[in-house]
Amino acid sequence: MNELVVVKVVGSEPEAELLCSLLRSADIECALRQTNVGAGAADGMPGGPYELVVRPQDLDDARDVLRERSDPGEQ
Repeated sequence: MNELVVVKVVGSEPEAELLCSLLRSADIECALRQTNVGAGAADGMPGGPYELVVRPQDLDDARDVLRERSDPGEQ
């Protein structure tokens, strides 16, 4: 995964791991990284927001998967 784009920013590492797992189950490569804000939070202790990143060609599919997860009753 060379060039990556942010598909979503979430508030914690566990939430990022969960959503990245959901994307992987849909055959979308996903990685997470701590945001600049999160990296400086709490004097270097883990925490703060995380970005979910995917390949540019997977961005639309990743958004669809995440949208379906957040709106399960709208189908």
